[in-house]
Amino acid sequence: MRILVDLVQFLVALAVSPVILYRALTTGKYRQGWNERFGWMPELPPAKLWPRIWVHAVSVGEVNAVRGLVAAWRSRSPDTEFVISTTTDTGQARARELFPDLTVIRYPLDLSRFVRRALDRIQPTVIVLVELEVWYQFIAEARARGIPVVVINGRLSERSVKRFGLIGRIVRRMFESLTWVGVQDETYAERFRQMGVPADRVMVTGSLKWDNAGATDHIAGSDTLAAAMGIDPARPLWVCGSTGPDEEEIVLKAYNLVLKRHPRLQLAIIPRKPERFDEVADLIDKRGFECVRRSRCPDGVAHTPSERAVFLGDTMGELRKFYHLATVVFVGRSIAAMGGSDMMEVAGLAKPILVGPHTENFKDAVDQLRRHDAIRIVEAELGDTDAAEKLADAVTALLGDRVAAERLSENARRVVQENRGATERTLAKLMEIAEPR
Repeated sequence: MRILVDLVQFLVALAVSPVILYRALTTGKYRQGWNERFGWMPELPPAKLWPRIWVHAVSVGEVNAVRGLVAAWRSRSPDTEFVISTTTDTGQARARELFPDLTVIRYPLDLSRFVRRALDRIQPTVIVLVELEVWYQFIAEARARGIPVVVINGRLSERSVKRFGLIGRIVRRMFESLTWVGVQDETYAERFRQMGVPADRVMVTGSLKWDNAGATDHIAGSDTLAAAMGIDPARPLWVCGSTGPDEEEIVLKAYNLVLKRHPRLQLAIIPRKPERFDEVADLIDKRGFECVRRSRCPDGVAHTPSERAVFLGDTMGELRKFYHLATVVFVGRSIAAMGGSDMMEVAGLAKPILVGPHTENFKDAVDQLRRHDAIRIVEAELGDTDAAEKLADAVTALLGDRVAAERLSENARRVVQENRGATERTLAKLMEIAEPR
């Protein structure tokens, strides 16, 4: 079976290699870390008295999700070693920023030779996969070596279940091999059981992101950012975070409409993908605005923007600072059919939240926020001719009714506080699995 999987995955890799090469040349992605993708990891000595935990977090969202868990584990067990791996370039950068004193690597390609080489060099005692990053050869090789593999903050979409179902027996063997799965809600729990994880190995722990949302009224560095870019704290600021392709066009059209009612409103856009920063900057210019880029506004040097300025967050790790400065927040990848982005951090900062209808990746969070009147859903699609008008109406309504906006904000923070505890529940089980025997 493993030979067959290797053959199929090798043929797939050959088929997609021209696409990867093209993107490497045109966007700068996929240029680094190939030695580690081929399994040439740093060669670590065997873990002896204390466990070595390999935590795999695909990209920025997953890395952010585990920062509190890793910190709490290290606090309780200072001798436990941690290795953090990511798949994407942005995830790698974020992991190195959050965990500067840990070994941070790239996840190996899922071919048996690369996986064996990686495990030989890292020699983990437990492997922790964040959300859903299960690969057949990796899990099969870990099982053969007696290394427990667990999934934390687990989520499994209905679409993924259908896709996995097309290769039934292989997928079932993979899921049956998992030692334990901590999931965000009961819907996800049932899907993992459906995939083959024994029921007694699945536990609803809640989402780690509620704990990381951090209900707070202060974010270090936000005032410095505002001063550097020329964001006026005396004027309202609409922040559009984690936006996806084509959403910025709708946002800029909506902004022009809102300005007719609220001419002092400022706008900040923070695209989800760094490779789109230049594209969005060009769009802002073409729509007749001055584009004030964070990357060109260093701390300590104040920028004076024009009246027709739009602020572009084109640096990594500063989204939360923008959210803290906001009067109203639109969380992107939700008008585009991309599953949505994390709105829990916004809720923790007690800001009025707007999203589009596509929030499938955060269904439980949105359901809870909606039940407690803590979010507004704008029923606008990319193809709608009136999408900008719908978004503008929602922003205008919140700017014009501060009582409603404050109620929305307070309710959002209350939802965050009521949902905390996933880190503690997850950590207790992980430490039990990893405890030296």
